[in-house]
Amino acid sequence: MDERTRRTDDDLAPALRRTADPIVKTRSRWKFRVGLGVIAILLAFAVFQTVRWVRAPSPAGGRSPQGGVQTVGAATVTLGNIRVVVNALGTVTPLATVTVQSQINGYLTQVAFTEGQMVEKGDFLAQIDQRPYEILKEQDEGQLAHDQGLLAQAQLDLKRYQTLAAQNSIARQQAEDQVFIVQQYEGSVKQDQGLVDAQALNIAYCHIVSPVAGRVGLRLVDPGNYVQATSSTGIAVITQLHPITVIFTLPEDDLPEILPQLNAGTELPVTAYDRANLRQLATGKVSAVDNQIDTTTGTVKIRAQFDNADNALFPNQFVNARLLIKTLENAVTVPTSAILRGSPGAYVYVINADDTVSVRQITTSAVDGNVTAVTSGLTAGERVVIDGTDRLRDGLKVTVAADQAAAPGGAGAGQRGQHSGGQRSPSPPPGGGQ
Repeated sequence: MDERTRRTDDDLAPALRRTADPIVKTRSRWKFRVGLGVIAILLAFAVFQTVRWVRAPSPAGGRSPQGGVQTVGAATVTLGNIRVVVNALGTVTPLATVTVQSQINGYLTQVAFTEGQMVEKGDFLAQIDQRPYEILKEQDEGQLAHDQGLLAQAQLDLKRYQTLAAQNSIARQQAEDQVFIVQQYEGSVKQDQGLVDAQALNIAYCHIVSPVAGRVGLRLVDPGNYVQATSSTGIAVITQLHPITVIFTLPEDDLPEILPQLNAGTELPVTAYDRANLRQLATGKVSAVDNQIDTTTGTVKIRAQFDNADNALFPNQFVNARLLIKTLENAVTVPTSAILRGSPGAYVYVINADDTVSVRQITTSAVDGNVTAVTSGLTAGERVVIDGTDRLRDGLKVTVAADQAAAPGGAGAGQRGQHSGGQRSPSPPPGGGQ
């Protein structure tokens, strides 16, 4: 009996499990869907709260509500001098770089300079063995003395023949031939004298002196070497440092303002700054302009000369050259930070007498440090917004936190035609700008 019952239960168990599986699967799917719905609701609520917080008006001291009074910084438009300066990358170029070479062949017996030494023109640098040339000079001097004796004898015979020819004691042809013999000996003497002078010059070449004043570089040949006039290595290189020049390039559009001043004798000052354009190295002036424009770049080379008394400029050094073309006197100046730019062009926010702001389109020219010259659109004494322009619109009422005059000058003059430091409005000014 028990055995049959147990067998019956075992037969029913698989059927009960097959019936229960769909129910379990249905409940699992329902729980999964409910979980996804809860997560979606939570995410939607979080997004809603974030948008609500962003759009909510800020309390006092934070972002101002639309239409409220805005706190801005202001500056007064003034009259001042603006320097018109162009910047260019230049290279320090010596006026003279000389490779000291031997003009004769011989052994180098002495080097009289120290590497890096400052020398003057004519200072002794090196000595080449001159004994072979002294011997050749003695030989040529001996030949010269021999030919001078022959010339003296021929000249004496000529006087005798001329006297005898006048007395009809000898044939006139003999006296005439003696004239040509004297001329031949005179030519021999002159040739011998040239050989003697050539050897004297070779002896002088053995004593090498500095052709220019400057700094001697590293020694290229050691004493004891046999140097030749055909060698391209040389003994040392001397670079002139005082004065020194900087060569830089400018666009051809700047020539109409530079050339008339140079032709009139006006000195155009040039200031050299280091590679980082932070530290001033030296001040000089334009000395020359190249005779042609580079057609590939549309630029022309300018040479500026510097005294370089403190050796601040080093040959082949890269520097930033600033050329002062002219100075705009009594120009209307405004802080560069007040100038905004949009589709209509440059504009500023002007503070009116009733503490409202209005958009004013302006025309700018040169930039000098943090100050810009304005050619039209503003007059001296007006106030412009320099801080907080991103929250303004035409006709909005403002309160001024600080008011400062726009004084020209700064760390350095900027390039002409480039207006740096100005803020950019997030949207273009209204079309009704004045």
